[in-house]
Amino acid sequence: MLLSGCAGLSSNPLPMPFPAQLSSVPFAMNGRLSVNHRGKRHSAGLRWIHQASSDEILLLAPLGYTVARIRRDDHQATLEDGDKHYQADDAEALMEQVLGWHMPLSGLHQWVLGLPDNDSPAQVEWDEMGRISVLHQSGWEVRYLSFVSSVPGSMPSRMQLDHDDLHMQLLIDEWEWNPQ
Repeated sequence: MLLSGCAGLSSNPLPMPFPAQLSSVPFAMNGRLSVNHRGKRHSAGLRWIHQASSDEILLLAPLGYTVARIRRDDHQATLEDGDKHYQADDAEALMEQVLGWHMPLSGLHQWVLGLPDNDSPAQVEWDEMGRISVLHQSGWEVRYLSFVSSVPGSMPSRMQLDHDDLHMQLLIDEWEWNPQ
C-alpha cells in the first residue's frame, strides 16, 4: 500500500503533565509520518490515541480520510485497510505483513514523550538543555531533532527513527492529554 502526502495540522500544544507522570498519562497526538523502507517511500498524516492498555493509530491521506486504522490491546491487533480487515496477536508484525513496514509500538509510546522505555536497556544522550537528544534502545536509534519549545522538559516535535533498513521521520503537530 502506498501512502502519500502529508496532512497539515495546526500546532497548539496543551500544557503537559509533570514529567515524572508522563509515562502513565494517556495521550493523543496529531502529526505526520514519513517512512523509507527498502527503497520505498511512504508518507501519511497521523492520529495516535494511546491509553494504558490500548492504541489506535490512523494513517491519513492528504485530504484527511483514513487510509489505515491500526488498533491494539492486550489481546489482539487489528488493521483495517479500506474494506480489508486483518487480525493478529502482534501489531508490529501485522503492520509489517500488511503495510510492508512497522512502527515500533512497543517503545514508541515512551519515545514520543522523550523518555526511554522502562522495559529494556537504553543508551541515552542529552542536549545542553537537559533534553534527550539521542536514544539507542531495542535495536532502534531515535534522534530528537526539535522540541515544542526551548524550555527544559519540552515535548518533542520532530524525531528520526532508524532500525536496519527502516527509516522514519515523525513530526508531531499537536498533543492532547487524557483524551476521551
